[in-house]
Amino acid sequence: MIIKKLPPIFEPARPVLQKIEDAGFEAYFVGGCVRDTILGDQIHDIDIATSAYPSEIKTIFKRTVDTGIEHGTVMILDHGTGYETTTFRTESGYQDYRRPDKVTFVRSLAEDLKRRDFTINALALRENGEVVDLFDGLGDLKKRLIRAVGDPNERFNEDALRMMRAVRFASKLDFVIDAPTLAGIKHNAHLLDKIAVERTRVEFEKLLLGQNPPAGLKDFLETGLYKYCPELANAKDQLSALLVNGNGWHLQNTNQVWGLMCVQLGLDGNAVNAFLKKWKTSNDTIKQVKEIVTAVNAFRHHELTATALFAAGWDVLNDANQVAAIYGWQEPTDQLKTSYDRLPIKSSKELAVDGRMLIKQAGIKPGPMLGKIIQQLTQEVVTGQLENQADRLLSRAIELEQEEG
Repeated sequence: MIIKKLPPIFEPARPVLQKIEDAGFEAYFVGGCVRDTILGDQIHDIDIATSAYPSEIKTIFKRTVDTGIEHGTVMILDHGTGYETTTFRTESGYQDYRRPDKVTFVRSLAEDLKRRDFTINALALRENGEVVDLFDGLGDLKKRLIRAVGDPNERFNEDALRMMRAVRFASKLDFVIDAPTLAGIKHNAHLLDKIAVERTRVEFEKLLLGQNPPAGLKDFLETGLYKYCPELANAKDQLSALLVNGNGWHLQNTNQVWGLMCVQLGLDGNAVNAFLKKWKTSNDTIKQVKEIVTAVNAFRHHELTATALFAAGWDVLNDANQVAAIYGWQEPTDQLKTSYDRLPIKSSKELAVDGRMLIKQAGIKPGPMLGKIIQQLTQEVVTGQLENQADRLLSRAIELEQEEG
């Protein structure tokens, strides 16, 4: 197969490959960028593999950086752009089920490609557009099939994260995992326990952000991978219930992913906190997801009051609406935006008075009472009980202080 017109992202890198070839070595684009080119999908970055050893690459090019020299990776700096180039290699001794204990540089493209995870990722592309396919990856792309290169058990023992990558690709590409590969995942699912939670989390997030999340989620559950993920060992029935929603998923970011998970598992408040800490998400993610869950519950119970809209803010409302859509609880986006835009203020910072004004002009003393009064003023403005005018707010603040006194 020859691709007559490569996507623009390849063009600046073609002279790099040509220069390596002119020096007497082989050089190819490899991996996901080749797969996505053939599928017509968006390409985010390119990978280059070569028969030249790192020392030889550094002789060919004047400007290089050793980004992973022990694994054969050198960054070539060309016209202000960096291209990571990795020497063909074989690997052995995967004691941690993730990284090889030993890397051996080789001159053979075939030896390099046969250590890769799936046939659709074991394609190589010459700079002239010729595709090198040694494991019928092109045939599997046509069949929309995810198939391990060689023995699935060997591939998953080399890198247990590949099992999560398989179910992620089932969702991302809307492909089917072939029977021997699926059986290999079932047999080796327990090895996922050896993988850092952060790496598993990234694959799980990508799974739920794919073209067909139910497809990937179904394989995730059927293979038993879920048992080796934080807090999911006893959640098969709850997660299976998501499968009835078919392809009606349109999650757009990781906050929505975790919002969905927490809603589906019936978590809120401190339970969200505990769950997401097990998955080692950031504190900012935890904060955002808790707000999303609160907003989704407002959608569910038709309680999108002005107070609820104000408390959430537009970004959270938009995220919550995407999650709510999976359950059929969503509001039309334009209608939701209109409701939000009608709020008298969108933030307490828009209140016509602040703490200093209340102290100086209303004579309210600093302390907890001041905070309570600002909160009450905000609430009354948001709900339309009070106009957002300084004189009116100052008068109301004095009333509130007297009531409390």
